[in-house]
Order: sequence, then C-alpha cells, then structure tokens
Amino acid sequence: FPVSPLELIGQHGYDAARAVSLAMYESVDQVGEVCRREGIDAHYAKGGELEVARGVHELPKLQAMYDEFRAIRLDDHYQVLDAQQTAERIRVDGAMGSFWNKEGAAIQPARLARGLSQVVERRGGTIYEQTRVTDFVPGSNPVLKTERGDVRAKTIVLAGEAYLSQLEKTKRDIIPMTSHMVVTEPLSDSQWEAVGWQAREVLGGFGSTGGYLNHTSDGRIAFGAYRAQYPYQSRITDDLDREESIFEHARRATLAWFPMLKGVRFTHSWGGVFGTPRDHMPTMAYDRKQGVATGQGYTGEGVATANLSGRVLADLITETDSDLTRLPMTSHRPRQWEPEPLRWMGVKAVMQSRRRTERHVERTGRYPDKPTIADRLWNW
Repeated sequence: FPVSPLELIGQHGYDAARAVSLAMYESVDQVGEVCRREGIDAHYAKGGELEVARGVHELPKLQAMYDEFRAIRLDDHYQVLDAQQTAERIRVDGAMGSFWNKEGAAIQPARLARGLSQVVERRGGTIYEQTRVTDFVPGSNPVLKTERGDVRAKTIVLAGEAYLSQLEKTKRDIIPMTSHMVVTEPLSDSQWEAVGWQAREVLGGFGSTGGYLNHTSDGRIAFGAYRAQYPYQSRITDDLDREESIFEHARRATLAWFPMLKGVRFTHSWGGVFGTPRDHMPTMAYDRKQGVATGQGYTGEGVATANLSGRVLADLITETDSDLTRLPMTSHRPRQWEPEPLRWMGVKAVMQSRRRTERHVERTGRYPDKPTIADRLWNW
C-alpha cells in the first residue's frame, strides 16, 4: 500500500491501519483466485517479496519496515533475513540482508488486464477503446463527454489513474510520474543456478541502483529503475515511454545486482506513467448524489491496490455493507497539487535532492540524521 502503517495509524488510527494491510493481503490472493477461476494465464506466482539491503547502512531500513508491521500486530507476515538467509533465496551482489514479505506475488499485468477485459465481455459488458474522454458532468444523470459523443449512466467511475490529470476537473488531484523497465533474454539453467531466485519472489531495493525486479515465467529478469520523472504541466506524450538514458541506467543496475550475468542481452524496454496524489493516499470514494465514483492514486503500487479499489467501489455503488466500505480511503478526498510552475519545480527539486542523498549515503555509508528539506517538502 502506498502509505505506511505508521502513517495510517497517525492519520486514521490503529484499527484502520491494520484493516488496510489485511485488505491488501486479501487483494493479492483475490487476483490469483480470479485468474484461476476465470482461466486468465497472467503468470501469477505467490512466491513472496524481498526488499534487499545492499549495504550495512540500509539494514536499519529493513528493521524499521518490520517494526511498522509489528506495531499493527501483523509481524507474523514478515521476517528480517540476514545475509546468509537472503543468499539461500537469491544471490544479489553485496546483499547484507533483506525484508521478507510472504504476501507478495509476481504477475504479468498486461496479461491480467487483457484477461479481465475478456471476462467483462463474456459477461455482456462492452469496452469502447480509442474513445477519448474530454470531460465529465456530475449530477443525477452523470455524463462522460467524449470526442465522439456523450455517454450517460446512473453512475460513472473515474479510474483513469495518471490520465485523470488530463481532465480539467481533476488535473490537480493527481500527477503523472514515469516508470521504465528493461528485460533480459531468457537465462540459461546455469545462469539461474548462479543467481538462485527459484520461487519467483518479487524484489525491491534501495539506493542509486535501486529498483523493482521480477523473475518472469519465461525465465527472464525484468528490472524497473527508480528514476521517476514528472512532465511539465502533466503533459503525457508517447515520448515519455522511451527514455534511453533511464533504460541504460536500468541495464547497468541489473548487472550491478547480478554481475554473474555479464554479457547477457537485454531484449526489450518500455515505459509508461503512474498516478501520484499530493499526499500519496489512494482515493476509493463514491458520491451518490453526484453519481461519480473515483478510484485513483496508487503511486506505482497499482496491481493489488486497483483490485482492492474495484471491490471497494463495487460495494459502495451497490450499497453493500462490508468492511471494505469502512476503510479510510472511502472518505478520503485528494489534496490538490500546487499550480504550475511550482509543481514542476518542486517535484524536480525533490527528485534531484533524493539522488544527491543516495550518492552521499553510498559514499559515506550513513543516512542523514534528520529528514532532508526535499523529504520534508515531499511529505508536507
């Protein structure tokens, strides 16, 4: 979930923070169950998740993550592993330890999206692609305005994530941030033996070569680099998907994690945008009088969170009394981003400051004693 347990405790209380984590565990399992029940071959594998520390200075982060879940009495879902225990699961160069989350799962999200769309169509739904929504009008008979005509319904659901920034009414509720990935050729058996990583755990890590990694079902390593960028005035263009400097950084980072793969070929690279609200808190709300439901703000954690959002909105719209309808996201309203150019200047300054801090930490082996100005600005 994009907001940590301690933040949720501070904002919404202990019970709400615990309920959010439990709902997220259920979402991971529910994605797998839907794939099984509906015959969606999305390469789902619940092998858990590892956040890997590749330096002594990162070990306190692992303990802090564990302590947050212990604070809501869910620490039995997690474990802090030492270097040897980590190496028994995967051999990452320089790994000093890891944070183990048994609830993590790997998936091919494009196959999941296509599979879900086919399920909707089998059940009688119609999906209209290439039909750009330009505006929406709330009310007793809400309207989606498109370039080809108006669509009316009893309820409309705004679930466009980063693309909601392109609509006048929601352009300051969320901003698009970029994400870029590279993927290797299929590894040989001997290469996988050198790497380990047999359970297809999802991986994450910190620092200048940090990223998020997936062991694909066809034997590749996919590496997503933590190099998010914000386009001025939230302009989403095809050019954002192709950022060669970030792709090259991701290739180098992959080999920094796995130097035993020197010489491996990288066969694909791609990018896109995810949505980030000002306070990083997702919204899963329904205004019955206005006829508008909203699911947004997953901040790069969208596969499981979007599943939860869909189930929350379904219960809200159908007036189903459930624990999901009492989660704190249902009463949340997005805090608006600053107007341009302050927004672009602020996000750019934060991203640059964080990278300077990463380089400083890796040189000195210690994090700053206090939050940086950029961190305080980002969390303000």
